[in-house]
Amino acid sequence: MQEDVIEKKIDHFHTDGNEILVLGIGNYLMGDEGVGVHFINRIDKTKFSENISFIDGGTGGFTLIPYIENHRKVIIVDATMDGKEEGTITLLKPRFSEDFPVSLSGHNFGLKDMVDILSMLDTMPEIYLYTITILKMEPMSMTLSPKVDEAIQKVTDQIVTQIANFKN
Repeated sequence: MQEDVIEKKIDHFHTDGNEILVLGIGNYLMGDEGVGVHFINRIDKTKFSENISFIDGGTGGFTLIPYIENHRKVIIVDATMDGKEEGTITLLKPRFSEDFPVSLSGHNFGLKDMVDILSMLDTMPEIYLYTITILKMEPMSMTLSPKVDEAIQKVTDQIVTQIANFKN
């Protein structure tokens, strides 16, 4: 019996033909926990080349799978409560759900499951996870603490450099 191998094709609807995705994750209504969404909504896209998709992923979880699996490289910005100093930026390159920090905020249960699905389907892109340390989640607040707010420009600069290094 001969097995047919179906080759995965890029879904251009979810990529606009771009190879790189920059994704901000978080709940905008939970104070610092929404830093990823604040980041993506403030980003100056003119600092980046044209082959990049930018998405406000909110708390999208599984609905983000087609966007992530159809890009070659994915940069995610999210909040974490990891005990470091508030506003600390950490870069991780997770390949499996166990590689994500335990202290990612609540919506990331879906993110970790999504990574497991992408691994099982062998559609996992290179993921670069930038976390910004927060101290607390504040329900029904759309403002960021000063240190977390300052981290947005710093992480933007790091990501501009990261993407420039992809080209080299």
